[in-house]
Amino acid sequence: MRIALIASSRHPVREPFAGGLEAHTWSLARVLTRRGHKVTLFAAPGSDPELDVLELPVRRAVLSEAARADVSMPDPARMDEHHAYLRLMLDLARDGDLRFDVVHNNSLHYLPVAMASALPLPVVTTLHTPPTPWLESAVQAQDDCPVVFTAVSDFTAGAWRPTVPAARVVRNGIDTRLWPVGQGGGGLVWSGRLVPEKGPHLAIEAARRAGLPLVLAGPVGDRAYFEEQVAPSLGGDIVHAGHLAQADLAELLGRADAALVTPMWDEPYGLVVAEALACGTPVCGFRRGALPEIVTPACGVLGPPGDAAALARLLPRAMALSRRAARERAVTFCCVERAADAYTALYEEVAA
Repeated sequence: MRIALIASSRHPVREPFAGGLEAHTWSLARVLTRRGHKVTLFAAPGSDPELDVLELPVRRAVLSEAARADVSMPDPARMDEHHAYLRLMLDLARDGDLRFDVVHNNSLHYLPVAMASALPLPVVTTLHTPPTPWLESAVQAQDDCPVVFTAVSDFTAGAWRPTVPAARVVRNGIDTRLWPVGQGGGGLVWSGRLVPEKGPHLAIEAARRAGLPLVLAGPVGDRAYFEEQVAPSLGGDIVHAGHLAQADLAELLGRADAALVTPMWDEPYGLVVAEALACGTPVCGFRRGALPEIVTPACGVLGPPGDAAALARLLPRAMALSRRAARERAVTFCCVERAADAYTALYEEVAA
C-alpha cells in the first residue's frame, strides 16, 4: 500500500529520539517498508535520511508587522507548527488520492483531524496522549467525523471515550531485534525525558533509599527542573549518562538489574517499559496510566503512584524476577510487528 505517515513536527524522527512518539514512528515506518509498503514519512527537518521523508513545510509564514503585533499572535513556534500542518493538509486535499491509499496521522496536532473531511482518501489517527482541547474540538466540530481512530492503550482509549467512543486499541511497539537481552548485574536504570511528569527525582530517591546505584539516561527536557531537582542529587552512585543513541541505551538497559519507571502523570503507553523488558530487565514502577496493561507479575512490580519509599521496598522483588520472562513479555506484547499487523489490516479495511 501507499501510506502517508504523518509525524510530529516538533522533533526530527531520528536517533537519539526526543521521545517515545518519535521512536515508535521510526520503528513503524521501518517495519512497514520492510513488508513492501511504500511509506512516505512527513516529518520535521533532520529526520532519518534512510526513511522516505518529505519534510513538513515548516518554513515560517511571512506575517505582516500588523499581524505579528496583534494580540492574537501566538508563540512563533506554535505558529510555525500550524502553518506546516495547514500546508500539508491543503496539499493532500488537492491530489493526495493520486499518491496515497491511506493517511496515518501520528502527530499531536488538530489540523489533520479537523481537515480530514477535505481529503479524497481515508485518514487514520492514533491517539498518543490524554484528551487535549484542540483535538477534542476538531472531532466535535464535525457532525460525522470521518477519521478512524486508534489508541495506544486501553487506558488511553478509555480517556478519549466521551469524544471518540470507538477508538480501536493498537499498542505501540518496538523492534525487539534492536533491544537484545543483557546479563544484568549493574544496579538500576531509569530512561526517558528528564521532565517533571516523568519523575526522575523520585527514581533517585528510591535508589538512594534502597542503597543501589542508578544510571539515568535521556535528554533534559526541562532545564529549570533538571537544575533544581535532579542535578543536585547527582554524584557517587547516581549518574546521568546523557541522551543516548538506541544501541547505547539498549546496552545500558541490558546491564541493569531493574528499570525504574516513575511517571507523575498517567502514561498513555510507556515505551520505556517495552524497551527495558526487551533487554530482559524487570520493571519496578508506579501503577499509573497504561503501565498495568504492560507489566505483569512475571516481569515487573508496580507500587502506589508517587511513593518512592514503597518503590524502594519493592525493588528486591523486581530484581529477583526472570529476565527470560521479561524478554518474552516484550516479544509477545510489545513488538512493532504486532502493531504493524494491526495497522496493515486497518489500512486495507479503510482503503476498501
